Amino acid sequence: MNHTVLLTDYAWPDDSIERNIVEAAGMRLVSGPATPLPADGIEALAREHQPSAILTCWAPVSADAIAAAPELQIVARLGVGLDNIAVDAASARGIWVTNVPDYCVEEVSDHAVGFALAWTRGLVRFDREVRAGRWDPATARLRRLAELTCGIVGFGRIGRATARKLGAFGCRVLAHDPYLSADAEGAQSVELDTLFSQSDIVIVHAPLTDTTRHLVNRERLARMPHGGLLINVSRGGVVDTDAVIEALGSGQLSGAALDVLESEPEVPAQLRTHPGAMLTPHVAFSSDASLVELRRRAAEEVVRVLQGVAPQQPRNAGPQR
Repeated sequence: MNHTVLLTDYAWPDDSIERNIVEAAGMRLVSGPATPLPADGIEALAREHQPSAILTCWAPVSADAIAAAPELQIVARLGVGLDNIAVDAASARGIWVTNVPDYCVEEVSDHAVGFALAWTRGLVRFDREVRAGRWDPATARLRRLAELTCGIVGFGRIGRATARKLGAFGCRVLAHDPYLSADAEGAQSVELDTLFSQSDIVIVHAPLTDTTRHLVNRERLARMPHGGLLINVSRGGVVDTDAVIEALGSGQLSGAALDVLESEPEVPAQLRTHPGAMLTPHVAFSSDASLVELRRRAAEEVVRVLQGVAPQQPRNAGPQR
């Protein structure tokens, strides 16, 4: 059978890596636009091309898109989170859902630590000041990272890497994860409210699920020591954006370092104009090495399944045999 693979969208210049791997296996790759279409656009692509596999980066693969492709065998995420895929609908049809869970551990943890260093050392603020023609070192109100407590929400691969790197700076590290029952790898396991009440810096590494949506909210931000920093390098929906804006406005937070937003790519004006906000466009995962690894492994997973082999990174039960 001449399988068709649909690449819904991609956050890099071209589809060459995916195309080379798919076509080398004797299959056909069809690419949608680089910028992700809405759900009905992906459904239309699936209906038009009848793919055996869907590779998706940001685009929503809805239950309707899955239903539109009767020959579909796998939906492979070019990334870690699965919140843009109707996993239950795929599972009901016996369709594999896969991801690449460990390709960007170093990059995302580096991004989080980089945000912490930028805040403690005033790097972003003073860069803006100097570029605006102001040279005033007497205004520095900087902090020693080694004397701060950092709380990590979500202690999987990336959270553990972040803890290891923060530990090298000498700071106290707390962690909360529902699957963490004891202290591990340089972090003290605590309840979530305890983490917020004791952490000068809170770093969010939690996936977006029904139970984690707005896990970081007004009540929890109010527990933090006054003038702290919130870092989110996971998913925008884990954090209540309005609550962050209010906390910045009141001074409860002196900084919010956000790589992801609920409204992305739209950025609320209150964040764009606030001097305490550090904003990057959902790039924590990205590096020259991580992107090559991501694209290669996701495409190889698709080929593997279409050749009748079980995937290496299944996120559901797949077909029932």
